[in-house]
Amino acid sequence: MSPAIWFCGDPHGQFTHIVRAVRQRRPNAIVLLGDIEASQPLERELASILDLTEVWWIHGNHDTDSEASYDNLFGSELADRNLHGRVATVASVRIAGLGGVFRGGVWAPPLDPTWPSASVYLARCGKGNRWRGGLPLRQRSTIFPDELETLSAASAEVLVTHEAPGWHPHGWPALDELAACLGVALHVHGHQHDSLPYSSLMPQSVPYRPVGVGLRGITALDGTVIRPGELDEQRNSRFGASDADY
Repeated sequence: MSPAIWFCGDPHGQFTHIVRAVRQRRPNAIVLLGDIEASQPLERELASILDLTEVWWIHGNHDTDSEASYDNLFGSELADRNLHGRVATVASVRIAGLGGVFRGGVWAPPLDPTWPSASVYLARCGKGNRWRGGLPLRQRSTIFPDELETLSAASAEVLVTHEAPGWHPHGWPALDELAACLGVALHVHGHQHDSLPYSSLMPQSVPYRPVGVGLRGITALDGTVIRPGELDEQRNSRFGASDADY
């Protein structure tokens, strides 16, 4: 039997639905898919469930909108549960993570990158643009080419990203290539606030299954929808999805 791992779509500062669901059903682990925007350190937001499940996360673009959002995540006691740029064993499943978003000023694949790495960007951005002696705050949720390249050399069973794969109308084929390099069977993402029926948008020959988790939605490793995203119905209708597609 597969472990009960839940993927939680962009919370945007609201955690009651996650806490309630975990307390009721007690999964082995949860993975937050970015745009967490915690208003206090993450371990305080989820204090009542930390003894009930493992908590893992990747960041989204809104997690660098303010110093508070950044510090409450990256400076929290759960900072070591950040999956970005690495593979970790989560409830016996090897999960690779890539947080953040592609930004045209740095890299918008398949175009050549303006900046190949954060270190090169930092060396050229000027001391006046640095934040706390490092990358500007906003750029700390930017995907740099070397991060994706390094992760591509690993292997995993599941890939979690904030950005959507190329099969999404607003997604990125570079993430399809990453999924193929990793050899995953499942790619789960947030960011787009929808849960499209990918089976009708891509060839059956694709060896992995992409899954989008909508705004504050929760989807399990086995595909069970624990909680639909709050905008799924209206967002999916934009792309011609119907009830029969699910």
